[in-house]
Amino acid sequence: MKLNPRVTSLTCYDVAPFVPGVAVDLSHINTGSSCVGYGKDDLKKALDGCDVVVIPAGVPRKPGMTRDDLFNINAGIVKTLVEGCADVCPNACILIISNPVNSTVPIASEVLKKKGVYNPKKLFGVTTLDVVRARTFVANARNRDPALVSVPVVGGHAGTTIVPLLSQAQPHTTFSDEERDALTHRIMFGGDEVVKAKD
Repeated sequence: MKLNPRVTSLTCYDVAPFVPGVAVDLSHINTGSSCVGYGKDDLKKALDGCDVVVIPAGVPRKPGMTRDDLFNINAGIVKTLVEGCADVCPNACILIISNPVNSTVPIASEVLKKKGVYNPKKLFGVTTLDVVRARTFVANARNRDPALVSVPVVGGHAGTTIVPLLSQAQPHTTFSDEERDALTHRIMFGGDEVVKAKD
């Protein structure tokens, strides 16, 4: 975000005490935007004046964790942050990365509705990781540069809800049924591959 020329002011927030230091580090990046970090008791200060709020908060899925386990931890975090957005920057675009995205976005939606500030055009679930995986896996299967491959992915961000549209890949690529099925499965369950690798 600090590298984006459209960002003029960046704030970071976390309950962890090291965030102000991270913000100082980010402020050294040679762009025109400012960067300030806020800790546990300063959520409202961090959100004041925000036009865009990106929420990557929570914990990643660890070996042995189900998406339900993840939900039980991250749902409350997202709820608290979105309540803050509703109170302080109700017109901001809110981008939720916190997993499970299929569940955290509806929580955010309900919080915003309850606060009377819900705008469906300003609430987003970020699932770019699925597109990145699809591009990489298809490119690797065909010895291509992933930066030059495009693969649309639709649906949600949890296993079988992830639908890579391999027939729409650019440059156009054909696969045998076996290759298609294997790639589709790998794209759908790439997160599981990462969790297992960390075990």
